[in-house]
Amino acid sequence: MPIELVAIGASWGGLGALQEILRALPGDFAASIVIAQHRSARSDDMILQSLLRHSSPLAVRDAEDKDGLVPGCVLIAPPDYHLLVEPGTVALSCEAPVSFSRPSIDVLFESAAVAYGKRLVAVVLTGANADGAAGLAEVHRRGGVALVQDPQTAERPEMPLAALRAVPDAEVVALDRLGARLHEIVGSAPRTAA
Repeated sequence: MPIELVAIGASWGGLGALQEILRALPGDFAASIVIAQHRSARSDDMILQSLLRHSSPLAVRDAEDKDGLVPGCVLIAPPDYHLLVEPGTVALSCEAPVSFSRPSIDVLFESAAVAYGKRLVAVVLTGANADGAAGLAEVHRRGGVALVQDPQTAERPEMPLAALRAVPDAEVVALDRLGARLHEIVGSAPRTAA
């Protein structure tokens, strides 16, 4: 069954990790990507998407409610909103923070697991808390692929370590290999005849 969605969660040190991963993906990446990066409600919402857009051949922008999921497009949870995945679309929520975070990685992963099951890859990156661990366990339980950044390559290892406690058989990948590993798992979109 082909992978249709990649969900990535990051916190402390996430910007550099996300830039490295997105830089390694081709412009014809065959899956949609959704990202929950812990951000302050006071964040300039243009800075993160601008920095990531300049690091990647993919289309990168903050998600809007009911945006469609399109292969090769990266949607980022806006500051102070949870990003939820529905089949083919995303939704934004102002519900209470989860694990002290909004956006919450657990909320993103759990909703993606329900909507995509075995067609999902979830990735836990660097961070200083346990957000994402419960969500990754749900992804794994529903047959999705669970990847965790090697804690030794994380700016803050607490989040990857919590994810590995929750999903001991998650695949551990060094940061400098994560983009290539995602491309191996997902592949490129088939070229259409002109």
